[in-house]
Amino acid sequence: MRKKHNWFGRITAAALVFLTILGGTITAAIPGISRPTITSVAADNDDATAAHLASLNYRSGTSPIVQVNGGKSTLALSDWHSNHVEYSHLDRLNRTTAPATAMLMPRNVANDQLRERQTVKPTGWHQKFNRHHTAILNRGHIIAYSLSKGIATTGQYDPAQQSGDQNNPRNLFTQTAFCNQKLQTIYEGKVRRALREGARVIYRVQPIFQGNDLMAKGVWMQAVGSNGLNFNVYLYNVQPGYQFNYQDGTSTSDPAMTVPTPPDAPHYDRYRVHGMRHHYHHYRRVCRW
Repeated sequence: MRKKHNWFGRITAAALVFLTILGGTITAAIPGISRPTITSVAADNDDATAAHLASLNYRSGTSPIVQVNGGKSTLALSDWHSNHVEYSHLDRLNRTTAPATAMLMPRNVANDQLRERQTVKPTGWHQKFNRHHTAILNRGHIIAYSLSKGIATTGQYDPAQQSGDQNNPRNLFTQTAFCNQKLQTIYEGKVRRALREGARVIYRVQPIFQGNDLMAKGVWMQAVGSNGLNFNVYLYNVQPGYQFNYQDGTSTSDPAMTVPTPPDAPHYDRYRVHGMRHHYHHYRRVCRW
């Protein structure tokens, strides 16, 4: 037994050294760690960070949120110059693989009542409904509708446009309902609150695809604000009770697949929020923060 333990220790140490040489330590690869984090990733090497994130695989029952760079954004507020969104072009597979970066201010908080039904079908779109007749997939906005009032599909601010970004193929990806409604909304809420406090915010979001997969394995989000807002996280694109084939977006039922809901996740009822109907990603739901 002693020799076996020593052999395992040498292999583990070698793996850690190898990962450190690559530019970061990924604790998700170490057994027994339920809250995976990435640290020491080069701040100016976004491609390397994205590649690391794409290599991660979610383990049932562990945290669906990964803190990147110790949870601190690598964005610089000094880069905020004008109110606009930099949407990236679709890649050769029509995927939104590159990040969208938004330079936001208070006037970008949108009126949710102007939301329209979404019709775009992103890559990997294979909708299913669970036994409660609830959709397991959403058309995930990269830059949230609620944060993009006045932003045209070109990314430029247009004061005549009162609604937020809607059916824009460069701003949508196939996202699980859990990732969208229980994870991403946590951080969208942080940005929205900062804007309502009068802050300027730089906000970057990137769906993370592995290889030629048509469905993103997760979404990388970070932001900095003039009010002190600062976060940098990766969210696994997973759904309790289902396993996904990220190559094509198909899914199979798996009752053993569990995903803990973060304690600060918003709570949704079926139709109403504070006595009003609420439409989000065209799936009716209600948010109570």
